[in-house]
Amino acid sequence: MSTINVNSIAPESGSTITIGGSGDTVTLGSGASASGFTSGIVGVSTFTSSGTWTKATRESALGVTIKRVIVEVQGAGGSGGVINGSYAGPGAAGGYAKKLIDVSSISSSTITIGSGGAGVTSGNGNNGGSSIWSDGTNTITCGGGSGGDGTTNYLSRVGGAATGGDINIPGQDSNYIRGSGAASVLGHGGPDSDSSSSFTGGSSPNARGYGAGGAPSYTSTSGNGGDGIVIVTEIAG
Repeated sequence: MSTINVNSIAPESGSTITIGGSGDTVTLGSGASASGFTSGIVGVSTFTSSGTWTKATRESALGVTIKRVIVEVQGAGGSGGVINGSYAGPGAAGGYAKKLIDVSSISSSTITIGSGGAGVTSGNGNNGGSSIWSDGTNTITCGGGSGGDGTTNYLSRVGGAATGGDINIPGQDSNYIRGSGAASVLGHGGPDSDSSSSFTGGSSPNARGYGAGGAPSYTSTSGNGGDGIVIVTEIAG
């Protein structure tokens, strides 16, 4: 094995040094430090409102080259329904998807965040909105959950679909008999309609995509469904 002993290596021109060729494996000696070489998870970008993920901006902020991202997309949940003097239908949850994406040739992605269905004072609840990642090559779409039943038909509601991920999990359907809203991958459902108070749904401020509980009286308001979210985990190396 050949050995080169130097104190530093600098490029003849420009600022890039290439070690090894295509298909080669470069390894460090036992006990050597990897100072200056960064790989693995380096950052997380969280979108709670629609916007754009831009690779160059994140690379500048992190001081690395981003090679891959893990994208998690959660659709929004539906709000509950309202029936005067009876149990009201809860909302269904939004769909969820997760995908590993090579962004070597991707510069940015347009991100859409679905809003949770708004609570109502009578009748059927409102559907949640879709959350979307779209980078020109990959499109991940997670639909919103349906709003709760506000009639005496006592119908369950369908959760949002999920497409485009390596993992696609449809949102949980709401169960009318149970009364509480459907749980999403990222949040518990809203409480059931066992009082005339106003319902807000969810288990914490960070819960996302859940279906809300209904309300039993026209003097109260059903819960709002949980808003969607997109989480981008950035990987260097």
